[in-house]
Amino acid sequence: MDLFKKCDQFVEYVDSIKEHGMYPYFHALTSGQDTEVIMSGIKTVMIGSNNYLGLTNNQEVISAGVEALKKFGSGCSGSRFLNGTLDLHIKLEEELSKFLKKEAVLTFSTGFQTNLGIISAITDRHDVIVGDRENHASIVDGCRLSFAKLMKYKHNDMEELESILANIPEDKGILIVTDGVFSMSGDIANLPEIVRLAKKYGARIMVDDAHAFGVIGKHGRGTAEHFGLEDEIDIYMGTFSKSLASLGGYCASSRKVIDYIKHKSRPFIFSASITPASVACALKALEIIKKEPERMVNLKNISNYMRSLLKGYGIKIIEAETPIIPILTYTDDNTFLACKLLLERGVYVNPVISPAVDDGYQMLRTSYTATHTREQMEYAALQIKEVLEMLGILNK
Repeated sequence: MDLFKKCDQFVEYVDSIKEHGMYPYFHALTSGQDTEVIMSGIKTVMIGSNNYLGLTNNQEVISAGVEALKKFGSGCSGSRFLNGTLDLHIKLEEELSKFLKKEAVLTFSTGFQTNLGIISAITDRHDVIVGDRENHASIVDGCRLSFAKLMKYKHNDMEELESILANIPEDKGILIVTDGVFSMSGDIANLPEIVRLAKKYGARIMVDDAHAFGVIGKHGRGTAEHFGLEDEIDIYMGTFSKSLASLGGYCASSRKVIDYIKHKSRPFIFSASITPASVACALKALEIIKKEPERMVNLKNISNYMRSLLKGYGIKIIEAETPIIPILTYTDDNTFLACKLLLERGVYVNPVISPAVDDGYQMLRTSYTATHTREQMEYAALQIKEVLEMLGILNK
């Protein structure tokens, strides 16, 4: 059979969606990422980005990136392991280490690569990884790359987690890995129970705080701070592409674990280091997070305001306490059509369809920014209500 046959079949499906004008991906922006953008030529309220603290267009962040670009050039031309380490990389790692209250931090070139690099280095075919079924794709792929045995428990189901842990042989190393804030549903992992079970069964814990850093916890340190469990988590992972308004990722842990990953992680060793501008932007964003805690307060307030508007219209959402608010659309066609109609009205949302979620739980993933205004939320909520009415799924 021709290897490319699958490509032909898939492209036929994609082309049919495009012909009906419902293809929801790869819309081009001709403006910066902000609460309002120009997308496909339309002035659009952006409620689909992960720019949680509104720092992507912050002038201090931009200036820091420009100065780094002038001083260090456009790239590092090598791996951190060899010629690609700048003093900026070291400074960012030191500042993150102090902020996160961990002995050491290691940065990676992307968030996806961070999970690949940590999990594949720290576990192997002699170990067992136990993960939530709704963990991010980068966690799943990191587990595959490690060759460890992966066992999944139902989303936030602590009884199933304990059942799995209780049946793992004592001679196996165990890593429990979970998103802190789940990227699709927006809910938070049951970290207190995970910590209890890890202690009981001798497991280590890794938390992916990509959507929690700068979002939850008194100081924005993420899920463990939110629950008061910072000393109980063995490895934190996070990204720079969300609250830190840049590109890259980090691993925070003990010095020994970080040194081990530095010398064993193929995704880290064989990748070029983060560009100077990206490092400088993340550093400046971290500084702003520390000196402007009101951004987190604003983010919580605007998210809660949008929840109240949507619920007031009778719109079915998945309840959580984060800036991620999923709105159920139930089918792929509903989802594609809703995205098309909303964009025409100047509102951008993210389509989430099967198999990313179970069939029947398709959704519009909306997410919010500290710098959104109430007027923008009121406009977006009204448009969502009217579109769902047109599709016959309001109050379903």
